[in-house]
Amino acid sequence: MTKKYYLGIDQGTTGTTAILFDENWTLAARGYKEITQIYPRAGWVEHDAIEVWESIMSATRQAMLLVGAMPKEITCIGLDHEGETVVLWDKLTGVPVYNAIVWQDRRTARHADELSEKYADLVRNNTGLIIDSYFSATKIQWILDNVPEAGELMKKGQLLAGNMDAWLIWKMTHGKVHITDASTASRTMLFNIHKGEWDQDILDLLHIDRSVMPTICDSAMIYGYSDAMDFMGIRAPISGVMVDQQAALFGQNCITSGSVKTTYGTGCFMLMNTGDKPIYSPNGILTTVAWQLNGKCSYALDGGIYISGAATQWLRDGLKIIKSAAETEAMARQAGDNGGVYFVPSFTGLAAPYWDSYARGMMIGITGGTTQEHIVRATLESTAYQVKDVLDVMEKDSGVPITTMRCDGGAVANQFLMQFQSDILGIPLEIPEITDTTALGAAYMAAMGIGEFSSPEEVSHFWKISRYYEPRMNKDQRDSLLFNWHRAVERSQHWILD
Repeated sequence: MTKKYYLGIDQGTTGTTAILFDENWTLAARGYKEITQIYPRAGWVEHDAIEVWESIMSATRQAMLLVGAMPKEITCIGLDHEGETVVLWDKLTGVPVYNAIVWQDRRTARHADELSEKYADLVRNNTGLIIDSYFSATKIQWILDNVPEAGELMKKGQLLAGNMDAWLIWKMTHGKVHITDASTASRTMLFNIHKGEWDQDILDLLHIDRSVMPTICDSAMIYGYSDAMDFMGIRAPISGVMVDQQAALFGQNCITSGSVKTTYGTGCFMLMNTGDKPIYSPNGILTTVAWQLNGKCSYALDGGIYISGAATQWLRDGLKIIKSAAETEAMARQAGDNGGVYFVPSFTGLAAPYWDSYARGMMIGITGGTTQEHIVRATLESTAYQVKDVLDVMEKDSGVPITTMRCDGGAVANQFLMQFQSDILGIPLEIPEITDTTALGAAYMAAMGIGEFSSPEEVSHFWKISRYYEPRMNKDQRDSLLFNWHRAVERSQHWILD
């Protein structure tokens, strides 16, 4: 009997996850392939775009082998991706002209500051974003300005640019399709959220030819079909595309205005659905497109944290005081408390709500009695503090009290972190049965794209809660911890001077 699988691909910063969901939307199999992080200079972060493409195939192959899935059993493909990361390539050879520049990369920070002095209002009013090197626009401009081949190809009409969705779909379809969706476009700093198209004024400002940019589409529709020769024998509709955090919002069933989710991954991202109207934040929270269906956008407020799980990865690969992230829970509990140690993991600056490209990582409060366990605990606690900073501003700017938060991502397996997070926020947390909600959201969107669901509401009954955390910490203790956290953040800011 032929089976039926929905393929959800989560192309993340540190690795790619591919998940097969069966016809009852049960997780049938999961594949994963880590991606190499390239750091050419301090503050620069890159990926090999070819390696990213290969990771998609590797993770998908793993998942299919686990359940013996045949290529013809893949009903549709949904893709979410790491957001602002960009790649430019030769459309004739398919070869990237430079490594993909990752969202965390800060090489264009000074240029972004210069642009902000003159054009902050234009960009904010048209795109909903602040001018920052976090977004794709200045990364594309940097490649055009610093890689001679890129400029030459653009003049010939032979250059293509895009975020990782555009690149991967182009590869999947053997170069037949060059598209993106509105949620992705809204992360570039080039998308006019009012007109729903690339903003010509900003393109002209940055000397980016409109012809290199992908066509902007709905988040659910059939964009094309995977090429069987290029994609492991699979010829299936590619029918759902989203940024990873918006995919998680959808996968968490946050489809009504005011609903909130936080995803714990390499970074940490809180999104609030604001319905069919964009809300502007005066305090560092971003206005973004959640998804676009039938030409109509739903919007969200987005509070992003650059470094969360990446700090734990640093404990493993940099300090070498753990062998795996799984060890951190027991070590944090063994510490008893943080021993007065606070860790601000601003390896590449601070994102929302501070937006300080020149902050750098700092650990303070160290004494002769500080142990590895204290450092591990301070690392986990830093995520919870950063989420609290974002939540406070999001509540203020939206005017909507946040009374509960849905959480997903790899770190939700850490029960110490989740309980501490609930304690610091002072609200309950809900953990879903399927915590890979980015891949799940992408797969849901793909199913909508082929007509298996007619609306987000039809998807909602599949969401189920697995675990619930309630705050236990008293207000005085919470306030004391946060007071010291903010002292530490203040000391980490504006560190880089040149």
